[in-house]
Amino acid sequence: MALNMTKAAPAAPTGSRRGGLQKSWQWLLAAWDSDIAYNFRCSRLTMFASAVLLLLLFAGIGASLLAHYDPFDMAAFDLMDSELPPSWVEGGEARFWLGTDIQGRDVYSLILYGLQVSLIVGFISVLCAMALGVTLGVISGYFGGMIDALIMRMADAMLSFPTIMFALLVSGAARGLLPQEMHDQMAVYIIVISITLTGWMQYARTVRGCTLLEGNKEYVQAAKVMGSGNMRIMFQHILPNVLSPVLVLATLHLALAVLTEATLSFLGVGMPPHQPSLGTLINEGNKYLFSGQWWVVVFPSLVLVVLALSVNLVGDWLRDALNPKLR
Repeated sequence: MALNMTKAAPAAPTGSRRGGLQKSWQWLLAAWDSDIAYNFRCSRLTMFASAVLLLLLFAGIGASLLAHYDPFDMAAFDLMDSELPPSWVEGGEARFWLGTDIQGRDVYSLILYGLQVSLIVGFISVLCAMALGVTLGVISGYFGGMIDALIMRMADAMLSFPTIMFALLVSGAARGLLPQEMHDQMAVYIIVISITLTGWMQYARTVRGCTLLEGNKEYVQAAKVMGSGNMRIMFQHILPNVLSPVLVLATLHLALAVLTEATLSFLGVGMPPHQPSLGTLINEGNKYLFSGQWWVVVFPSLVLVVLALSVNLVGDWLRDALNPKLR
């Protein structure tokens, strides 16, 4: 009789898998029962603002799926459909919910794609400004002396300029240095650089103050005694303990970044006219406001206001929730 020499396959580690699931559920329950989550559930205004913000983020991210028409496909538009009012107004059509512009483009689709561009520019600008400001703030607060004085005087000098004025200056200088044919291609990068250079100062000043407080604590002194390098102490020990105010600043700065992009585009030095953003849509619609096409400028303006307001409300709640004294 032949013997069966095959071995049975090892059993799946169901115990470890169940343990991992239980730990995940325990972590979620602990987070839901935390003080911050309780504070969030008690604020109906914050919950409503968060829901609106998530809805706008979903609309911006999924613009290609939610839009009825592609604004970049000029073959999909017909001039016979131009200047149509919203669908619920007399003369409107059901396929154009928010009406059309003078070129026959669907305003609803334009708003979705414009929201996507504004959110992308805002998030990238906030990340770049946060990275630059946090790095300079940690270096300034940790080393002190001439380095601290140089960075802080630079921040004070840049804070003396109005944000929009400095952004216009940076945008104009960048467009003057670049060839004319590259202006539209580099428009996003120019706006991101402009907003980054006008927003890093708040991060640097806040992180510098927190670093001065953390630098005298026992764990920093212990790390120095153990021979840890300056870079490791700054970015591995001090930086994780100063990120709470940075998160609040980043949330509030997102609304300012979106408004700055819209202002630059409205003034004609931001996104090009053929690239939909909330600022360019408001700029184009403003030209035909007094001719009766109110929907071209009103709806993008409402989306911009609601986006900025919801971000500010969430940022204000986050500032209060992360500060035990305010909570």
